[in-house]
Amino acid sequence: MKKTALITGASSGIGKEMAKLHARTKGDLILIARSTNKLESLKKELEGGFGIKVTIISKDLSVTGAAKEIYDETKNAGIEVDYLINNAGFGGLGKFNERDWEEDKAMIQLNILALTELTRYYVNDMVIRNTGKILNVSSTAALIPGPLQAVYYATKAYVTSFSNALNEELSDTGITVSSLMPGATETGFATTSGMDKTPLFKKAASSYYVAKRGYEGMLKGKLNIFAGVPLPFLLIIPFISLMPKRLMLKTVKKLQEVQ
Repeated sequence: MKKTALITGASSGIGKEMAKLHARTKGDLILIARSTNKLESLKKELEGGFGIKVTIISKDLSVTGAAKEIYDETKNAGIEVDYLINNAGFGGLGKFNERDWEEDKAMIQLNILALTELTRYYVNDMVIRNTGKILNVSSTAALIPGPLQAVYYATKAYVTSFSNALNEELSDTGITVSSLMPGATETGFATTSGMDKTPLFKKAASSYYVAKRGYEGMLKGKLNIFAGVPLPFLLIIPFISLMPKRLMLKTVKKLQEVQ
């Protein structure tokens, strides 16, 4: 049966690749991003290539109230969302006290509040139908504090914690909530945040690879989906909580210093 997926941050990177993956299943799409031109181009490509219906909504989710406007627009159009993919997000490099506070507030609004609001609105409809899948794009940054990206790491810790807890709350329903936790990925994020000049992004995974792992993991109802994470890091994940905290903080800080 055809499924409709709503994807935020759909104009580039992981979100765009997710849209293409879903289009290949012949499912319809609702694509959210700020760039109208990029969305229109993607809509034309996917509708022409796969014979599906693509609804685009140009919206800046870092603006308060945008999530409710998106929900109202889809509700008024009579569109049922089967898959909610909260992909939109951004980060920023620098010492907390030296960074632009308005930018960090927008980061919290987008990475936490908008994601939570969209989940809140659409999950109720899913509960009524007793079916649905939610994929929240987090990061391996959720596992540790991040000196020089203090706010970003904290927002991703929220995303994973929230997603895991919600999945358990819904365990007696037909709904699953997954958290995608990529490592360094080739997207506009690295350039925007300044991370492209740090050691962490020397061997970044492709957006397609991360999107494919995330999309397939969501369909299987996986709790946490790791993608693009080097094997050595995967092996130490179970032991991160046992590491001396000060040593871990110094190591993370070093990895995020611009070369």
